[in-house]
Amino acid sequence: MSQISRRQAVAILGALGFGAAAAACAGPGGSTKPGGASGPAAPSTGAVTGRISFAHWRGEDKAVFDELIKRFAAQHGGVEVAQDISTSNDYNAQGLQKVRGAAIGDAFATFRGAQFKNFTEAGIYTDLKDSKAVGNYQKGLLTAGQNGNNQLGLPYQVVFPMPMANVDVFDKAGAEIAPKNWDAFLGMCEKLASAGVIPISWPGGDVGNGGQLFNCMIANNAPVDDMCAQIEQGKLKCTDDWFIKMLNQYKDLKPYVQPNATGTAVEPAQNLFSQGKAAMLATGSYHIAAVRALGAKFPMDLVFPNTTSDGNGKYEGAYNATFILGVNSASKNQATAAAWIDFLSEPENAGYYANQTAQHVSVDKVEYTNPDLKRLSPWLQKKTALAARFQFQNLDVRNAVEASATAVISGTSPEQAAAAAQKIVDERL
Repeated sequence: MSQISRRQAVAILGALGFGAAAAACAGPGGSTKPGGASGPAAPSTGAVTGRISFAHWRGEDKAVFDELIKRFAAQHGGVEVAQDISTSNDYNAQGLQKVRGAAIGDAFATFRGAQFKNFTEAGIYTDLKDSKAVGNYQKGLLTAGQNGNNQLGLPYQVVFPMPMANVDVFDKAGAEIAPKNWDAFLGMCEKLASAGVIPISWPGGDVGNGGQLFNCMIANNAPVDDMCAQIEQGKLKCTDDWFIKMLNQYKDLKPYVQPNATGTAVEPAQNLFSQGKAAMLATGSYHIAAVRALGAKFPMDLVFPNTTSDGNGKYEGAYNATFILGVNSASKNQATAAAWIDFLSEPENAGYYANQTAQHVSVDKVEYTNPDLKRLSPWLQKKTALAARFQFQNLDVRNAVEASATAVISGTSPEQAAAAAQKIVDERL
């Protein structure tokens, strides 16, 4: 890459700590302790009526939520739910400032990781551990919304941040869709390239989406499961041998991503995949609906880039429990906001959301009828690693560490990219 695009420049600024600073701190006015000395309280009770705001970033789900709002309003006369939707990047950077004080976001969603931590420290959440909703969730998927003994949020979605595959293209190329180790994965990419398609469409110019591949690449390379937390704490380093090995594997991928991959936004990356020009889209299952909306008719599956040499890795894939639902402690209509969260968490309504948006959910006893969800449901039973990138509590550090992979794809040596990332990490310790 000889030129740096505006999008790349934004990513680099984020890596250096300017772009994401707003999300990494508690915002104007400083933080408040969660719920005061006694900790967060349960949402206030009262009549389920009046208007509330539901703040989130899933604009593609608006119509589905509109239908659920109609059903909720049919159960509670006088209720109105307005959706306040931001883009994911804006919500990640400015969500706390928007929701603080509850001008919007009586009910809201957060990303797992740094944003959940920032909302927790700012005292935005009420405690849902005794709510009607919490009993509807699979217990093992609730941890991302917990803080100590409090269940502050309810992770609604289960997504797989792994490359999606065009099964027809794989079949035509004779490529193995479940490679057992790294050499097999590269062999698969070579077969796809020989068949005249781009093996991997990767939106390297989009920090949020381009970074999802990191979850797969680090899962079986790191010596511990909390590797990103330990990098942030200075216990592990980007210059460690295992991290350099991972960056060398990113280097292996360079011939198999589209031209200008590090400057590609997510929309053109999706287009390459939906049009059959690329065999894989290296984002995640949360883009199934978007790809279908672009006209993709082919069957889709997921591919795990198994980075091991012998196929005996600890994990068979990666997942994330996110879109963490919460009730705002500053809301003047907490009873209605809590009732809305209860409503979304009922299996029938969660099932409607899942099947209409092509996303698995954390709610138990949901029947999946969407063909894509049914096809991908076996992944729910596999040994998958909880997406590691969301262990980072500081977005500056996360961006710097992930930017090392982007730099390698751009042509920087793994050693140089690792050293540059570690320098930024050290400055944040």
